[in-house]
Amino acid sequence: MLRPTQIAIPTLVRAKAGALDRLGIYLGRCGHRKVAVFLSKGLVEPLPERVTRSLKEQSIEPVAWIEVSDNDLESAARLFADLPKGASAIVGVGGGKALDVAKYVGFLSHLPYFAVPTSLSNDGFCSPQASLTIRGKRRSLPAALPFGVVIDTAVCRDAPRILTLSGVGDLVAKFTAVRDWKLAFHTTGEPVDDFAALMSNGTIYSYMSHPAFDLEGIRLLATSLMLNGIAMEICGSSRPASGSEHLISHALDATSARPRLHGLQVGVASYLMSILQGENMERIAALFDATGFWDAITGDPFSRAEWLTAVRMAPSIKEGFYTVLSSRDVLPEVERILCSDPRLSRCFR
Repeated sequence: MLRPTQIAIPTLVRAKAGALDRLGIYLGRCGHRKVAVFLSKGLVEPLPERVTRSLKEQSIEPVAWIEVSDNDLESAARLFADLPKGASAIVGVGGGKALDVAKYVGFLSHLPYFAVPTSLSNDGFCSPQASLTIRGKRRSLPAALPFGVVIDTAVCRDAPRILTLSGVGDLVAKFTAVRDWKLAFHTTGEPVDDFAALMSNGTIYSYMSHPAFDLEGIRLLATSLMLNGIAMEICGSSRPASGSEHLISHALDATSARPRLHGLQVGVASYLMSILQGENMERIAALFDATGFWDAITGDPFSRAEWLTAVRMAPSIKEGFYTVLSSRDVLPEVERILCSDPRLSRCFR
């Protein structure tokens, strides 16, 4: 059953060059004078110093300054328990682990959370889940969307290109995820939230209008990924952003000798699944051509055997989650496609 739409979306959104240096201004405008800051361990200078200076200029006290290296549930719970009194907001700065831990601590403490990603490798910086590990296995736990999202487009532009390409790969997954959602509706009767599906699909076309790594391209990618997270919040599930392609990536995380960045796995899986679905493969391929995504993969190709194992395992990853992988025995098709498709054949060894 579809639930009534009643959500809390980000109130403050800034995506522009120099936004990191105005973080203190944004926090001060929202009435925060004492905050707990969670940063990625090893975050390169001068980014931490810029955060420190921004807070100091607005007389905002960081009552906690925590470098995050582990994203296991036990560490996140301990950080919540040790959170100093007086903090009125949680600020996460950096990459996935720090942002997920900060988001979860904010959720547990019922404090507003400000996400400050320094790269755009996936849509997790603005999603209603926190990706944490439990006994060594990654789990998506319920959390709240950020109150504020501060994206310095110049910082993200200068991040390692492979991280941004990972974000492009995670973005195109919305094509195949929405198609899987509609397949589930026609086969099992699972309801589709039309607005969430429309929003998720539309984000890809936004970035496709300017698929570049300049400030405008980064702004479009950032806002597209952010809106994907909001689409999940709108419908109360991961369906608008995650389908068969994510199941394959999760299986690779569990079985591969060397799992790659989430978005790289998801991007290739999205193209593969689009062929099985019979839709959007040329759109995905064109975007990958324009951004150099294919070149990044062929420079460090995947194992064909590992992918076949992952495709075989993928339908069992999430019980009751109908996708194109549930519709038939796709393994023979996948094996043929990996060898015969001119784009994919270069991505595997």
